[in-house]
Amino acid sequence: MLKQPKYYTPQESYVRIAAYCAYQERTQQEVREKLQSYGLDEDDVEELIVRMIQEKFVNEERFAKAYAGGRFRQKKWGRIKIKMALKAQGLSAYCVQQGMNVIDPDEYWQNLLHLAEKKNAIEKEPNPLLRRQKIARFLMGKGYEQDLIKMAMDDLGKEAEEE
Repeated sequence: MLKQPKYYTPQESYVRIAAYCAYQERTQQEVREKLQSYGLDEDDVEELIVRMIQEKFVNEERFAKAYAGGRFRQKKWGRIKIKMALKAQGLSAYCVQQGMNVIDPDEYWQNLLHLAEKKNAIEKEPNPLLRRQKIARFLMGKGYEQDLIKMAMDDLGKEAEEE
C-alpha cells in the first residue's frame, strides 16, 4: 500500500523547513527538494528559500565549510573527493573554494601519512611493488593527490628501510 504524500500550507511549511535547516547545514537544492515534497508550488518554494536565506537558516558558504571540514576530519577524505562531492551538491565555485580553504595543509599531510601507515600495517601482500600499488590505490580512492601519495609512499619506504 502506497503512502500518500503530505501537503502543507506555506505557513506550515515554513515551520517545518526552519526546523529541517536548524538541525544541520543544508544547501538550497536540498531545501528546494524538501519544500517540493510538501506539495508547494514553485513560487511558494522560491519565496520560502529566499526567506530561509534572509533569516540565515540557509548559507551555502557555511555549508561548504562544515561539509569539507567534516569529511576531512571524520572520514579522512582527500581534497579531490571533497571537491567533487561539493560540486555534486550544486554549490558555486566560490563556495567550493571556501570549503577547501578550511583544510589545514599540515593536518592534511598528517592524515595522508596516517592512512598510508595504517593501510600498510594491515596489507597482507608480500610483494612490495604490489603492496605499494594497493596502498596508493586506496589513497587515491580516498581522494588524495597522486604527487602527495608518491611522497607519502616514499616516506613509508624510508621508514621500512630504517627498521
